[in-house]
Amino acid sequence: MALLAAGGVYLLGSLGGGGGLGGATQTVVIAKNPIPMRHQITKDDVDILKGVSTNVTNTYSNPDDLVGLIAEIQISKGGIITKDMLAKDIGLVPTGAGPAFLPIPKGWVAMTIPTGEQQGVAGNITKDEYITVIASASLSIFATGKAASGPPKVVSKTVFTNVRVIGLGPATSNLQPASGGATVGGTTPNNGGLTSSLTIEITQCDAEFFTWFLNNTQLKYTLESQQDYLSTPPTGPDTQNCPNGFDSAKGVSQTEVEARYHFTAL
Repeated sequence: MALLAAGGVYLLGSLGGGGGLGGATQTVVIAKNPIPMRHQITKDDVDILKGVSTNVTNTYSNPDDLVGLIAEIQISKGGIITKDMLAKDIGLVPTGAGPAFLPIPKGWVAMTIPTGEQQGVAGNITKDEYITVIASASLSIFATGKAASGPPKVVSKTVFTNVRVIGLGPATSNLQPASGGATVGGTTPNNGGLTSSLTIEITQCDAEFFTWFLNNTQLKYTLESQQDYLSTPPTGPDTQNCPNGFDSAKGVSQTEVEARYHFTAL
């Protein structure tokens, strides 16, 4: 693949502008700047070059088609970007000398949560989708006085919405490289398995609440419609729920959970 990146630069130098071999030309997407391995592509990373005469067929003509994909290799500045250089999920990109960071905006963190067939919509949750989280809690958790008689009262409430999934666990699942091939870097996706965990994008404040729910309640996830997704993923700190970033995370107990979610008010 490294040869592919170098080859893209060579094509630009020898065939750009419709010269060289002549014949039909095309518009291709190129790297505006050097793109490191495992980097998630943004619009600022790419540009287009028109009138290129090349026999490479798996190129891109629209920069928007690359946004959100992950570089499998290091791509040189000016290199033509082909579909076998990119993947749809960072888990399909082999680890190596490149940076292994996740695309987390400032003021947010990544958190891994457990999932399964019945908890996680039968394995239909994939990367870059949004989920809603429901917590079922016994009201005895919030009791401050004498315990009520009779069977325990359990309340289910939606506690998080628009939670973005940025990674899947090891047993993934219907994800393919950008070129549509079955393998990436020698790794074959397990299309018959269920992922065992989801990595989500969340603030540190909400991560404390989420941890409390994991330890004290039963959680289920619902998969949101694409029409209900956030129009733009967060790019900066959550000034409403976690205004001072990490300094706003002061710890969570049943008191803070009840004050925020009002389980006993039902």
